[in-house]
Amino acid sequence: MAQLVTGLVFLSVIFGYSNAADTLSPNQPLRDGQTLVSAKETFALGFFSPGRSKNRYVGIWYNKLPGGQTTTVVWVANRSSPLSGTNGSLELNGNGTLTINSMIFLPMPSVTLDNPVAQLLDDGNFVIREANSCEFAWQSFDYPTDTLLSGMKLGWDLRTGLNRNLTSWRSKDDPSPGSYHASIDLTGIPQINIWSGSNKKRRTGPWTGVKFSNLEEMPRPYSLRFGFVNNKDEVYYMFNTTGTKLVCRGLLDQSGMMKNFAWIESTGMWNLYLNYPMNECQEYYSKCGPYGVCDVDVWPMCRCLKGFKPKSPHEWPLMDASSGCDRLTMLDCKSNSNGFMTITLAALPETSNAIVYANISQLNECRDRCLKNCSCTAYATANISKAGLGCVIWVTELLDMQMSSHALQDVFVRLAATDLASISNKSSKKNRTKSMVLIIVFSMVALIIPLIYFYLWGKKKMIQKAFVSHNQFEKDTRGNGEFELAQLQWSTLMVATHNFATTNILGKGGFGLVYKGKLAEGHEIAVKRLSRNSTQGIDEFENEVTFIAKLQHRNLVRLLGYCIKGDEKILVYEYMPNGSLDGFLFGKGDHLDLQTRFHIIEGIARGLLYLHQDSRLRIIHRDLKASNILLDIEMNPKISDFGLARNFGDCETMIKTRKVVGTYGYMAPEYTLDGVFSMKSDVFSFGVLILEIISGQRNRILLSNPQLYLLGKAWRLWNEGKALDLLDPLIGNTFSVTQVMRCINIGLLCVQEKPEDRPSMSLVVVMLSNDDAPLPEPKEPGFKAIFSTKHDAISNQNDLHTFNDITLTEQIGR
Repeated sequence: MAQLVTGLVFLSVIFGYSNAADTLSPNQPLRDGQTLVSAKETFALGFFSPGRSKNRYVGIWYNKLPGGQTTTVVWVANRSSPLSGTNGSLELNGNGTLTINSMIFLPMPSVTLDNPVAQLLDDGNFVIREANSCEFAWQSFDYPTDTLLSGMKLGWDLRTGLNRNLTSWRSKDDPSPGSYHASIDLTGIPQINIWSGSNKKRRTGPWTGVKFSNLEEMPRPYSLRFGFVNNKDEVYYMFNTTGTKLVCRGLLDQSGMMKNFAWIESTGMWNLYLNYPMNECQEYYSKCGPYGVCDVDVWPMCRCLKGFKPKSPHEWPLMDASSGCDRLTMLDCKSNSNGFMTITLAALPETSNAIVYANISQLNECRDRCLKNCSCTAYATANISKAGLGCVIWVTELLDMQMSSHALQDVFVRLAATDLASISNKSSKKNRTKSMVLIIVFSMVALIIPLIYFYLWGKKKMIQKAFVSHNQFEKDTRGNGEFELAQLQWSTLMVATHNFATTNILGKGGFGLVYKGKLAEGHEIAVKRLSRNSTQGIDEFENEVTFIAKLQHRNLVRLLGYCIKGDEKILVYEYMPNGSLDGFLFGKGDHLDLQTRFHIIEGIARGLLYLHQDSRLRIIHRDLKASNILLDIEMNPKISDFGLARNFGDCETMIKTRKVVGTYGYMAPEYTLDGVFSMKSDVFSFGVLILEIISGQRNRILLSNPQLYLLGKAWRLWNEGKALDLLDPLIGNTFSVTQVMRCINIGLLCVQEKPEDRPSMSLVVVMLSNDDAPLPEPKEPGFKAIFSTKHDAISNQNDLHTFNDITLTEQIGR
């Protein structure tokens, strides 16, 4: 009870909670410490300070929701003009103008009101109106910050020129306008774009009558309704939960991601039901360049449309397809001999320069329009709903196309007659070949079955797992049709690394050295040269090729190619200019602020969730540690080094092995002691990483000095109510107490001794994304008991006298 009272006192200081009506009248200012509360107590308005900030802002936050309470802020009035003290007041003047400490903070009503009132409604809208009228002279919904609520419009009022857009917070402690904003682009066909400054980062594509074309699907929890309006007066997107008990919100976060949450009454927490971008094709605008198509279900992701070829072929093998594709044969508009190739896309090409004919309902008429326009490159139906109305014609290069298994939209791309004939001939030949193969297969079945029998009877019990020749490697990596890696010449890598000069060494792993290189085209690369003496290196080489080449996610390192020359086996990766995470945490380089550390934690979590759940394979990494987290130029984390990774079958939950590999300090107890690993083993390693990132300390398992054991220290401080003492002092004094405590709590949940007690990575991502979601109390972390028992409590005790930067390459489990 005392803790509850303390919590309420804390909230009253931060948010200024107090009982109040929902209406503000002239000459009755709302002072700091007072609030307006909507009629059903869903929302509150008042002064608050986010996180560790001492600035005061006027904002609206959720006050009470079914199943629990939350203080999620959804709107900020003076985000660019904070107050420095607690003597602020919000006042409604007699003419209907709102001021904070006598200063106007947003555009106010253009008309003078006779008897104005300001009211906080139960949908979260703060409005100004005449006391005897229901019409709004002004509303906060016209000036959103980073959050979209039910009934709020994202888009344009063409009559007044009002543009309602979302702008991210600068940080969780600073609601001032951040780097990203989401708005509707009116050029061509309206669509929602996410911008970073003046650079378009990603787009939803136009509304097709069912969904935004670039979204694979629009998840609709319960009775959530989406809508898009495009007429002469308004162009806007909106979702609506009117008449339901559903509570939803959209958020443009500090990383430029659109997150959509639904409040779950049974759990009393926010559930993340849609995260955009959903894959790497959506992550980067026009990733594959003009006439290039991105497909996350194949490798490589980028390829040219049929009838086109790479514009810069030497760049494509290095996963840089931004230059796009050129036509094999130029169009001949005069002879009108061109035709169309049908492709089914998940995302329509960029529509900012497209032309829409709204009254055309026949596809043939749309085709004729395209043929009559020499600039036309493609056409499609504008609306794929039951109405099926409209025609879209592209008159520029086709950009930002995506394919997937969820593709719905047919696009007809204009090609020269010779290219169409070539495509048709290849297709016919392929069909004939398939027919011949089927005939041969069925006729040979009777002969093959006996051969298979004798083969299985004489098969050896053990098969050596290694790449024994360059030709075999070629067959595995280039002949299966699933993915293709660039084969780089030894001489090319010698030049790129200056003959593998020691000055180019980036680091040293258990399987060899990593060098920085630069190709003749200017691409910077990281070159892993596997040690000739490492037998494990062969396995790692195979794993890297098998897994990384098939996995595509913004938080996984990208494998660009390989080289084999005699005993030399080399893997080439994208270069990460900021090196590995351990250099920042434990080195003498630049220090990381809390927001950057949290961004890294979130990125690692998303990458690990992809490995466990969202990728085509179910991968357990088995060596997740700070030195295997690489950082790009924007400090985005990339999980690397898949040499020890294992693929899990759909029905497998855990595996027991006699060969325990990994790195002490990050390995889960059930794996270290019994050789049993599962996805929860990776969760344990992730929990260790969280605590290391927050504390700036290594987790060491050293019996001679148990004080170095980070998990034990974190557990002790947590139980003593001193968890903040774990925070890295290099972070400084500007940080969010709530965020730090939340990270420590999640870290301790992940390192609990029993695997069944640890959360899944999907739950971890939800917990990291929901500041207000209640977290369970953690149980004792793994290995803590080691320091309170005798040395003979565990077999092979000497193996635990080590630091966590030593990697186990082979150990026999119990």
